Amino acid sequence: MKKHDFLFFFCVIICFLPFFLSDAVYDAYKQFNASHGMVMSFIKFAVLSTLGEVIGLRISTGVYHRPGFGIFPRAFVWGILGLGINLAIIVFSSGVQAFASYMGVADVSGIMAGSLTLSKVLLAFAISVTMNSIFAPVFMTLHKVTDTHILATGGTLKGFFTPIPMGKILQGLNWNVQWGFVFKKTIPLFWFPAHTITFLLPGDARVLFAALLGVVLGIFLAVAARK
Repeated sequence: MKKHDFLFFFCVIICFLPFFLSDAVYDAYKQFNASHGMVMSFIKFAVLSTLGEVIGLRISTGVYHRPGFGIFPRAFVWGILGLGINLAIIVFSSGVQAFASYMGVADVSGIMAGSLTLSKVLLAFAISVTMNSIFAPVFMTLHKVTDTHILATGGTLKGFFTPIPMGKILQGLNWNVQWGFVFKKTIPLFWFPAHTITFLLPGDARVLFAALLGVVLGIFLAVAARK
């Protein structure tokens, strides 16, 4: 680990330390999160998932930033995607529980609100599998499209807000990597179990945990880029 790595992680720790050391700061965060969940979803993903991409860049290239990388456009995209992820968490959590009741599972709400049991784990796993099988491929492909557009427009906010050539970018994607690694490996081997944990958490902690997983996603993106 080099000097700039220590400096980077020192700055990250300093930024997040007040939430652990100060009850007032943490209480203010919880109150704002409860009152403005979608706003906090934008902020959490804009900060944490972009942080993951910066770490991924360090893994793949040896630097935390380079011209054309586009930290601000990436943060904006992650914020928008965070809104969609929060929506997906709510929709799929409620929908799968409703479907489980429809299929004859008794007291689904009580199981999910209760202590950790095998039934609760299985329900959380079912929610995770459903969400990641339906939502994740679209989400990952859209993210890849925006990522490609950011790089193609020089990493500037002005360039990002030019029309995205969707057809051209989709035709140019490396679908062998997108399917063979991103979809076929990361979804069942990582995202299924990771989001099972997400749905075992209290409702107000799920989006934060999902955003923290963005750091892991940054590493996955670095591996995929090398491929």
